[in-house]
Amino acid sequence: MSVMDQKTVRKVARLAQIEVQDSEIEAVGKKLEGILGFVEQLSEVNTDNVEPLASVNEIPLVLREDAVTDGGIADKVLKNAPESQEGFFVVSKIVE
Repeated sequence: MSVMDQKTVRKVARLAQIEVQDSEIEAVGKKLEGILGFVEQLSEVNTDNVEPLASVNEIPLVLREDAVTDGGIADKVLKNAPESQEGFFVVSKIVE
């Protein structure tokens, strides 16, 4: 391994919360080097004069009317609550 030594691979695995066995360290290091190489290739691409995209497809976003279609049933919903007060759920304090 050139860029990814064992210590670095273990640290990346710990940060990513991935369990890596000692026997897998070298293989994982090579895969990480491949990922870093791909990222380096991407940084070489000239993106000047390229507008950011939300999607690569030219599909228009379908908007719907923002209207309440179901509601006015607070009493029914609050029946499920262990405790309610003035139309709201009562929860225990978790921050001092």
